[in-house]
Parts: sequence; C-alpha cells; structure tokens
Amino acid sequence: MYITQALKRSAQVNENGLATKDGNRSYTWKQSLDRVSKLASGLQNLGFKTGERAAILSLNSDRYFEALYAAPWAGGIFVPINTRLAPPEIEFWLNDSESSILFVDNNFSEIALELIKSGKVPSLKKCIYMSDGDIPEKMESFEEIIESSQPIEDAHRGYDDIAGLFYTGGTTGRSKGVMLSHNNLVSNSFNTLASFRFEDNLKWLHAAPMFHIADITGVLTITQLAGEHYFIPGFTPDGVLKSIEGYKITDTILVPTMVNMLVYHPEVTKYDLSSLRQINYGASPMPETVILKAMEVIPKCMFAHAYGQTECAPLLTVAGPECHVLEGPLAYKFKSTGKAVAGVELKIIDENSKEIKRGDVGEIAARGPNVMLGYWRQEELTKKAIQDGWMHTGDGGYMDEEGYIYIVDRVKDMIISGGENIYSAEVENAIYQLDGVVECAVIGIPDEQWGETVHAIVRKLPESKISEEDVITHSKSLIAGFKCPKSVSFRDDPMPLSGAGKILKTKLREPFWKGHEKQVS
Repeated sequence: MYITQALKRSAQVNENGLATKDGNRSYTWKQSLDRVSKLASGLQNLGFKTGERAAILSLNSDRYFEALYAAPWAGGIFVPINTRLAPPEIEFWLNDSESSILFVDNNFSEIALELIKSGKVPSLKKCIYMSDGDIPEKMESFEEIIESSQPIEDAHRGYDDIAGLFYTGGTTGRSKGVMLSHNNLVSNSFNTLASFRFEDNLKWLHAAPMFHIADITGVLTITQLAGEHYFIPGFTPDGVLKSIEGYKITDTILVPTMVNMLVYHPEVTKYDLSSLRQINYGASPMPETVILKAMEVIPKCMFAHAYGQTECAPLLTVAGPECHVLEGPLAYKFKSTGKAVAGVELKIIDENSKEIKRGDVGEIAARGPNVMLGYWRQEELTKKAIQDGWMHTGDGGYMDEEGYIYIVDRVKDMIISGGENIYSAEVENAIYQLDGVVECAVIGIPDEQWGETVHAIVRKLPESKISEEDVITHSKSLIAGFKCPKSVSFRDDPMPLSGAGKILKTKLREPFWKGHEKQVS
C-alpha cells in the first residue's frame, strides 16, 4: 500500500471531477495529479533524494495538499510543522528531522528567511514559497517549479517505508518524531472509511489545521473516495459558517472548541447549514451541553466522536451517529469514545501489561497495522511505547461490557487545551530557566471555552521579585504561545511529593477541579 495510489485512482475514475477548491483556484483530479507529479519532479531537480524529508510550514491550502503528495511521489517523506510553534521549536523540528526542503507560505516566510540566513538548519537545501506575489530572496516559487517541470513517474515508495514524520510534544521536554509508514496511513484511511458514513458527492472542508494528523486523515481518506476538498486558511466561526453555506459542505472534522464556537455563534441560525451530513470531532473533551446544542442547531447532521493518537495514525475508536441519541439502548453513548474501529485491537492493561476485567480502569493499549513504526531516532522510547506489538497509549480508561471505551484520565501528564496536546514537562522545563524559580509544576485547570488551560504553580527564592507576567513572558520566548501558562500562582511551601519523590499533581489539581466532572477524550 502507498498513499499516492489513491491520488492516481481518483484521477482515473473521476478525472474531470473537482479535486481541490481554494478561493479562486480549483483543479480537477486529472489536473491535481499532473501538478503533484510536476512538483515532485521539481523537488528532484532541486536535489531532493529518496528518503529525504520535506517540511511544510503553512496555513491550510490546496498547495499544502499538493506538497503532502509530492514528497512521497518524489521518493521522500513529508514533515508537517505545527504553525503555532515558536521559532526555536521550528528550528529544532527541522534539525531533528534533517529536512532538506521547506515549504513555507507568506505567514512564516520571515521565520524561514532568518533560518536560511543564519545557517541554523544545515540540512536545508531549498525553501519553496507557496504563496502568490513576490518571491522572497533565497526562495523558490511553488508555481514556477510546477510550470517549469515535466511530470515524472511515482517513486512507488510504500508499505513499511516512512511516509510522514509527525512531531509530538515530549514528556521529557523533547519533541518526538512519530514515524508513520505508508501502510500505517493507508490502513488508517481504510479504517476511517469503514467507521464513518460517507456518501456520494462528498464535499470536505479543511478548517482544522492541516499539520495535525486528524486533518491529514481527511486528506487521505477523502482522496480515496475521489471526493471534493475545500480549503480555508484556518478556523474562524464566520469563515466556517460561510464556507458551509457557500460551498454546500457535507463533511468536516473539528475539535470540540470549534464546535462550541459554531453552535453558540450569535448568527448561526442565519446560515444555511442544511448541506451538512456529518461532523466528526475529537482531540479533546466534548462538553455534554455543547454536543446537545449542536444536535439541536443542526438536527439533520450526524455526529461522530473519534479517539486516537498520532502514534496510531490516529484512529482507534469511534462513537458514531448511533451513539448520538437521547433515547433507546444507546442513549448518551456519545459520552464514551465508542468501540474499536475495524482493523484495530484494544485492551485495558495494568502496570504489568496484563489485561484487566471490563469496567476496571487501566491503560489503553492498541494493536493493528495503524501502529507507528516507532519514534524517529529514539529506539529506547520506541521499545517502551510498543511492547509485544501493543502500543501503550498512556491514556487511562475502561471498557464496558459492550466494548465501549471510556477515557477517565491520562497516564501521562498531558494537558489538552482546544484540541492541542500540551506536555507539562516541556512547559516546566521552560519555566525552570527563569532566574529565581526553585520549583514549579504545570497542570491543566478547567476552562469553559478551551476545556483546560495551562496553569503554573511556582515556588521562588524568598528574595525573588518574579511576577505572573514575568513567568508568562519568559515562557513565550522559549515555547509556543498555546503551551504557555495562562495563569500563575505562587506558593511558599515545597510541592507535595509521593513516596518516590515525584510531585503529586493530583493534589495540586484538587482545588481547581472541585465541582467538575473531569472527562478526557
């Protein structure tokens, strides 16, 4: 299996059908295939070799779609970069992956230019500018590459060859590159097809960020069906509502905070949303009030709650439309994350990796062709994560007698805010670099809009004058803004410790979560 196969099939069975629509640009499947082939040819002409990495730092666009396919077509690997990262983090991702090509749009061209001029990414051969208008110095034009190149044959990288390198935040402060093979990604797209109710004349809106594995699943799956891809730069409530009405969008994927913003938009009833068939959601907790409101506002739309992780390409479970009902045997089953999707095995294990009985809480483990090859150049972490073929997800939950999975806590100290995974250790490492900090702990605290927000608890030197603003400003200089604390509290006493000497974050969270039913999905 290989991901470019779907692109070639779509051009064969629906060559004149619409493939991509981005503003005033639109291409058929035949045209899209031709552009990808020429872009791949151009990459090779720029010195891009088999197995090399092409990073993409851009907002959503049809050109992002083309770059995702062109990299493996040319024999390489794509590396989507989180657009919310701080420059030092972008630099780390590029260096760790040893990316030789960087695709960049006008929103990030200054960052890219600084990296080029500084020589901080020695592996970087060329930077390709994806936007229209004047081409910045030291960059190549995306469109000129396509116009000046001849199509080439697909390199036919596939099966266990790496297709994409997806970076996650690291529990030790270091990001981990998740190696997903062609088999992983194609298997996941088949699992997605089997788990969601896609129909003919499919129109998919890319509103969630394309650097995220969830939306890339949309790229690969909708291409399998020769459906239509519609792109907007990023999520805004007005932008999504206008796109749904204007393009007659049928399907999309959103995180719960996005759904919240849509259904509580003051003018939501003024938009014609009747074309919507299905909204898929996941990545963070979905408040019951929000999904009930969504079911009320868009009554003819189906909803599906998905759970997974990047290491599993990502889909593991789905609570489909049949679970989004208020009566009958499956009433309120949307509170679960659903059952294991086709092609995936799940079990709940104890600390000794032994399966436990239904209803007991343990760690979720997964096995299937979707499970990653491993972490890029981190063999020991890979061995720890994948044991006897089972991926240890780090998420705590239980399975009921019917096979439905409920997530109840996180084994890893991870905060999910607005669908973004934030690792507390990474934030703590940044705060510890501030002079005067003796001890710190970062936790997630409840937030009505984002589900959780980042809160830092700091113990400082008695003579230190560090303020809340100082901690936040310092953090922003080292890590992405979305990871930084939104609030800070100070304490004089040492942090509560376990017998093993670890900070008891459970105790630190207690005062903030009183009266809240904490759910994680």
